[in-house]
Amino acid sequence: MKEKEDNSLKKKEETSLTNADYQRNRLFKKGINLMADEKLEEASRTFEMLLRTDPNDVEAMLKLGYSRFHLDDHSEAMRVYDRVLDIDITNSEAWNLKSLVFYEKKNFAKALDSAEKAIDSDPTYDMAWYNKACYLSLLNQIPDSLESLKRSIEIDVKNARKAVKDKDFVNVRTEEGFKRIIEVVVIESLRQGYHTIGAIVWTTFLSKEDTQKCLNELIEKGLVIKSHKRQGFNQMIPIYDLEPEMGKKLGVKKRGLLGPKTKTKLTAPVRNLKEIGLAVQSIKSSIQDENVEQTLSNLQTFIDPAMCGEQMIEEFLEEHRDIRLYKVRLQDRGEDFLIENKRKMLEFFDNIEIRVTKKLRTNIT
Repeated sequence: MKEKEDNSLKKKEETSLTNADYQRNRLFKKGINLMADEKLEEASRTFEMLLRTDPNDVEAMLKLGYSRFHLDDHSEAMRVYDRVLDIDITNSEAWNLKSLVFYEKKNFAKALDSAEKAIDSDPTYDMAWYNKACYLSLLNQIPDSLESLKRSIEIDVKNARKAVKDKDFVNVRTEEGFKRIIEVVVIESLRQGYHTIGAIVWTTFLSKEDTQKCLNELIEKGLVIKSHKRQGFNQMIPIYDLEPEMGKKLGVKKRGLLGPKTKTKLTAPVRNLKEIGLAVQSIKSSIQDENVEQTLSNLQTFIDPAMCGEQMIEEFLEEHRDIRLYKVRLQDRGEDFLIENKRKMLEFFDNIEIRVTKKLRTNIT
């Protein structure tokens, strides 16, 4: 009889815990949705309700601070971030968000100090590196700014496109290093199949003048070729393409009238998907064995355009970005990172494997 009572109590306790988690997650999701709808006052009240239940809910605190920050309540945002750091002094997100408060107050030296603390906690935090580059530019520390910006782009190439229109980099725009970042953005636009000045301006957010200047320099370097095509009866417009050999190395994506052209042969997609499937099996094995060197090699398989990289970009773009980030973090932290994230990485590649299987069935059918 006592055993049954114990089991009954255990079930009630588990149900209670589950309900508590459910209520917390439901309220947290509500707050996120309110933030997405820009109802920041309501979002703040929702996160405050959560904190009354659990004053140490770091995720709720970060979102509360973010909401207050965008309501221009900088002192309250700073107070919340400091509470997070009282709980976890190594919280990189709190340090990075705190740097933005100092930035808004135009205290760039303190903003820089906070961004550096975020990087100390997580050396692969691309936005902390990006923000550090901004603050260094504003403090007129040009070489260091470019180095930080380069580091943020190595972690996530999207930061290059963001940088070319960011006013915080006004002090470094004339530097050779920044010009190379603009070149990266223009080359990527050409690689994606945009060949006219107007299309490149539209996809990169560069000015027409900067785009034209960059293309001229790329032509002089032999990386881009210029031709013309007829538009209407009398008008000829300039067309820009990657130099053929460079195009082969980068994997040019050709576009049709309605976007990227699809491959007409069935065998190539099926073969490529099978190669991705085999690569998934290999990396799951190396992750399971906690083999850092082999896992890095297997991650490169998904990134290298000569291997599965091009197909990954076409079929699994978001996952391709995550894999690049996994590689950077694994290079920085080695075995510690692999052990800490083993389960998460295995689930990540399990999901890719499931999607590969579904795509194979569709293609074969």
